[in-house]
Amino acid sequence: MGKHLVWDWNGTLLDDLSLVVEATNASLASAGGRAVTADEHRRDFRRPIVDYYSFVLGRPVDEVEFELLDGVFHNAYNARLAACLLAADAQNALDAWTGTQSLLSMWFHTDLVPTVERYGLTGRFARVDGLRATVGGGPKAPHLAAHLAALGLTGADCVLIGDSVDDALAAEAVGAKIVLYAGGFTDLDRLRAVGAPVAHSLAEAVALAG
Repeated sequence: MGKHLVWDWNGTLLDDLSLVVEATNASLASAGGRAVTADEHRRDFRRPIVDYYSFVLGRPVDEVEFELLDGVFHNAYNARLAACLLAADAQNALDAWTGTQSLLSMWFHTDLVPTVERYGLTGRFARVDGLRATVGGGPKAPHLAAHLAALGLTGADCVLIGDSVDDALAAEAVGAKIVLYAGGFTDLDRLRAVGAPVAHSLAEAVALAG
């Protein structure tokens, strides 16, 4: 198998789509917007996230309003996080990879680290990185470059497993391979359009990554 595997967290190892949609709807409601369904979210979500809010609300969202929306989202998300489970085959998929593994998420680092520990996964990873900022929403590519640099790796050493088009763009930016997981945040047709391998389970994703 490849030397190193970088996992995405939200929507990949963590099965939190329903919670994300619920928190998104709390955020949209605070701005007078309509609720979205899970299928709509999977079809329309994009980064930077401010563009997604602008699309759903049908009007521009400035930086100040986005910060407020982001705050509502994370408050709603964190309130229900304890009920979230890992993806059904997450443990088996982690066991199946024989090389080194790490975790890179665009969720806040200070929330990510204790959550990964609570699921008993910290020891699985050579490194765990989340977003070290107060407001998120941007692309993953620069964070992936920094993550690999901290590990002393190049993109050519690595394969990513993630559930979004942004994961694929990040992998492309550093010259890494990508396997896209269809059980997360992104509509299957959008993933297939990327042209990368698409897996319907994490176990299949690990097999394809190898």
